[in-house]
Amino acid sequence: MTFILSRRGLLAGAAAFAVAPAFAALSSAMQDVLDYVGGQKTTGFIVVRDRATLVEKNWPLPADAAPFRGNFSYGTTPDGALLEDVASQQKSFVAMLAAIAVDKGLLDVEKPVSDYIGAGWSKAAAEQERAILVIHLLTMSSGLSEGLAYVAPADSVFFYNTPAYAVTKRVLAAAAKQTLETMTQDWLTAPAGMTNTAWRKRPAVFADVGNPTGLVTCPRDVAAFGQLVLDGGRAAGGARVVSEAALAALFARSKTNPAYGRLWWLNGAAYSLRPPGKRAEGSLLPAAPDDLVAALGALDRKLYVVPSLKLVVVRMGQAAPDKDFDQQLWIRLMKALA
Repeated sequence: MTFILSRRGLLAGAAAFAVAPAFAALSSAMQDVLDYVGGQKTTGFIVVRDRATLVEKNWPLPADAAPFRGNFSYGTTPDGALLEDVASQQKSFVAMLAAIAVDKGLLDVEKPVSDYIGAGWSKAAAEQERAILVIHLLTMSSGLSEGLAYVAPADSVFFYNTPAYAVTKRVLAAAAKQTLETMTQDWLTAPAGMTNTAWRKRPAVFADVGNPTGLVTCPRDVAAFGQLVLDGGRAAGGARVVSEAALAALFARSKTNPAYGRLWWLNGAAYSLRPPGKRAEGSLLPAAPDDLVAALGALDRKLYVVPSLKLVVVRMGQAAPDKDFDQQLWIRLMKALA
């Protein structure tokens, strides 16, 4: 089912998505966007501009998607959207929790990680470990290998390191003295109206990735998260979830990779270092506006937020699309939004 130009949009959070009669047909350019996305193994797609839902569509899993169904899918929402483990997209949600913890005075990102979870959490020597601050986990600059062994001084190199990132969740739980599940519900998902988002233990196939808990959510909830960012940290109705200062810090370009902030990807830099660390000249996403920020996960799970366009775009998928999917999508989107 496709919903078109629902003026209620995300105004009241994820719950505000209502099945309402469409009152305008898709433009040919927007239909081209939808046709392209639909042919790219997509499971859910939403475009929200200025709180108006321009298009929303969910696709059922095909019969040959058994591996995805067994490892990433957790059923559906009442309106038929898949509940999916969104892979590394979870990192940006954790970054938001860290920002809220800073606001609450519970977390100081300039303190050593060991101040919160004790010494010996890595395989680095005691002095080397002590030099790793919380901010280094958030900016992928810990200097550790995926096995948490010392490779380089902290804050000297960018290495997209999921096991090191996962330590951030332990830090947050220790700083807040509560579980990740509780703080996520109380600080973020409930205020933002994200009713279908929760942490789940991952299947055994993920045992070696160093990050055993997955964030399970749906396209509307991810869009609500994006709208929270777009609205400067305020939830629908005006309640403040995170301060403007703490939110802005998430999108400050890091020293070791100008296309990366605090567990968020940033467009508009002169170059980017992408996993596993290959340098690419030019903007992360040339066809998109420079102020785009993104929460990205495996299989090309996408949350794009573009303040200059008042735009939130979500793409979920059950398999990786074409290699130039980002560029092709944004070429079409910019034409449709013009």
